Amino acid sequence: MDDAQAIGLLGDPLRRQLYDYVAAQDHDVSRAEAAEATGAKRTLVAFHLDKLVEGGLLEYTERRVNGRSGPGAGRPAKLYRRSPVERAVSLPHRDYRTAAEVLTEAAEAVRLDDEVFTAARAQGEALRRSAAERLGAAVAESAEATISLLEQRGYEPHTDRDHADGDHADGDVIRMANCPFHHLAETSPSLICGMNLALLEGLLGDSPHWTVQIEPRPDIGCCTVLRSKSQSD
Repeated sequence: MDDAQAIGLLGDPLRRQLYDYVAAQDHDVSRAEAAEATGAKRTLVAFHLDKLVEGGLLEYTERRVNGRSGPGAGRPAKLYRRSPVERAVSLPHRDYRTAAEVLTEAAEAVRLDDEVFTAARAQGEALRRSAAERLGAAVAESAEATISLLEQRGYEPHTDRDHADGDHADGDVIRMANCPFHHLAETSPSLICGMNLALLEGLLGDSPHWTVQIEPRPDIGCCTVLRSKSQSD
């Protein structure tokens, strides 16, 4: 299935809702969980989830979720997660990836790291001002506003909480499940991850609540993490 056909699968409202839900989770999602989250029947949810797998937008694994094994343990459940495969459609065709690869290679060749980071920070500041004008309020003033801003930039943020009551509190950590620059970060991690860090620093500005750091971890999509300033002090 080509990119246009795969993305076309998201034209169905329930299918898009299922994809968005699965992509937003930091764990594999069962059919039962997806059905509960969307309010749709499990059989219908199973059909749409498997269509998303067929299109390469999701992938699945099978395992028992009740912790039991051996005879009588029941069949393994299908658990879904977002596929790491990139899908993109441009009409007419545009090849921005090749341009980005060329520019990245050139920047590394002449060691323009500082210049790239300065430009990225300025771009983040411009994006912050634009968001503030659009929303009519300061951004990054709360965890909810920060998460909304990061979602708009494609980071797929989620909050790790140190408290069981579910409230945003000192000690919160916002991690990103997706790196918008993943392809370039794989080939030029020092330059691109540093650029991403500078971009987010500009995007957050002088936030009274959050500081952005690089914390490489193999189990999440982006090496940047936001920590509450009270925690990082």
